[in-house]
Amino acid sequence: MKLRSALLAATMLSLPIAAAHAQAIDGPYVAGGAGINFLQNQNPRFAVPGTSVSRNSQSAVGPTVVISTGWGFGNGFRAEIEGDYLRNATTTPNGGELKAGAMANVLYDFVGVVPMIQPYVGVGAGYQWAFEQQPHGAGPGFTYAGPTRADGGFAYQAILGAAYPIASVPGLALTAEYRFMGLEGSRSYGVEVTPAAGTAVHGAITPTKDFNHSILIGMRYAFGMAPPAPAPMPVADVGAKTFLVFFDWDKYDLTTRGAGIVREAASYSQGNQNTRIDVDGNTDTSGTPQYNQGLSERRARTVADELVRDGVPQNAISMHAYGDTKLLVSTGPGVREPQNRRVEIVFH
Repeated sequence: MKLRSALLAATMLSLPIAAAHAQAIDGPYVAGGAGINFLQNQNPRFAVPGTSVSRNSQSAVGPTVVISTGWGFGNGFRAEIEGDYLRNATTTPNGGELKAGAMANVLYDFVGVVPMIQPYVGVGAGYQWAFEQQPHGAGPGFTYAGPTRADGGFAYQAILGAAYPIASVPGLALTAEYRFMGLEGSRSYGVEVTPAAGTAVHGAITPTKDFNHSILIGMRYAFGMAPPAPAPMPVADVGAKTFLVFFDWDKYDLTTRGAGIVREAASYSQGNQNTRIDVDGNTDTSGTPQYNQGLSERRARTVADELVRDGVPQNAISMHAYGDTKLLVSTGPGVREPQNRRVEIVFH
């Protein structure tokens, strides 16, 4: 009873670490975020009959909202379509600028680089409609006012973010992002210009390129994400002592947790008399049999080399590679089962 209680306690302590381990998105996902944005100063040009004047325009911090849907390719890359909304109060012209549009983004997730956090970067391009909301103000010798008008243009953006997986809900993550968006400045907005002495005439405001800087907090949900593999832990077997080292999908380098398990195995070998140490490489069924065989060999080699570095004699180790023929969890072909991506260190 005490042994069962100890194993249960060890398993419960390991769950937050395993569940927090970021995985590459493989399939559809949705995301959304909200935050604040700042519009850099501009120098819009005022075309008035007989003259053209440039003025400095400043803006206040405003709100921004982004929603997106996309597809992850299982190797860190993602592609998505987003819709966005940004708003800022402005001066010269007084009023406000509202942007809304659609962007196509390509992103890359750095899986396994930082424990419990998944950094990502991205770029995007699309179209933004910019609404000048009731522009009005004064220039040298004239005043101007206009209704809310919309004009649009090509837009581009860069994205820098980080995701924090939620342990209890596979596929769900909190996100934090910085975004830079640029909008081309070939837009023009009509206004009514009133000289100091005279009747109102038609004029126009032409903005320069404008640049928005945004900070957003949001959530992302990837559909069909399997629960992370349980944290590797020593497993007792009749007549043998076994340690399990798990790997990320399509990887053969050790995770931080995996390297720790290998060190535990090496320490165990130094305090016990063993006639043979088997290092058995395995994969899930997501690749071809030929590819999986090679991947299992590379995983076994990685673990064997690490054991030697940790003090285990080379001649005590016997390596084997089984590809996808010895599954810990029985699945059909093409299934990315985390518990099948493993190396077993067996002491006889």
